[in-house]
Amino acid sequence: MSITLPLPNEKKLFVTYRVEPGCLGPTGADHIEQFCQLAEKGVAKVDADFVHWHITPRHDKTLAEMNYSVNGKDLSHDKAEKYLKLFQKELDEFEGHLQDNLANMINLYLKRIND
Repeated sequence: MSITLPLPNEKKLFVTYRVEPGCLGPTGADHIEQFCQLAEKGVAKVDADFVHWHITPRHDKTLAEMNYSVNGKDLSHDKAEKYLKLFQKELDEFEGHLQDNLANMINLYLKRIND
């Protein structure tokens, strides 16, 4: 099957990643909103042809850390995995890469606010 990139927005995988305020240290709640805005800009171009990123604070711990959807419809982990395989991506690797990028951004952000 041939897929023409970039996909229209309604066909892109919408990835919501919720960041715990505590990952920014004891005063993380004071910084989490700004960090999430910067992090979202930082990952915006990653796989942008078929993914739209939404980085947001995780104030409600009953919500999953990551959610996937397409055109407003939630996808299970299995369906997100199948979606990514269309683009030769593995879900575990995809998630790990995002988490590594965010960890680096957190370290840079903490360095900046503590200097």
